[in-house]
Amino acid sequence: SHLPGGRSEMLIHVKLGVPPISNDSNPTATEALPVDTLQVAKVFPYGKILPLEIVPGGLAFHTGRVVEELGDANDVGICVAAFVSFGGGKPQE
Repeated sequence: SHLPGGRSEMLIHVKLGVPPISNDSNPTATEALPVDTLQVAKVFPYGKILPLEIVPGGLAFHTGRVVEELGDANDVGICVAAFVSFGGGKPQE
């Protein structure tokens, strides 16, 4: 294994750039849209996930389509930028 302690001791750092909450009444919002961090954690089959970092970023755009069967409330598409790093040892504070 290339990691001290193997896969079970691997540390995973995830930083997500998520589009900010914005609407007509608050077009310059800086708070990121909510993220279900438990769903993000399920992507990684092993290792220890450090606290996720959520920052404003990513991309929101109009798709021109609303698919109600998928739960769409509007035609906004969301893209999230993800940075993931892996390592071993003790987490730094």
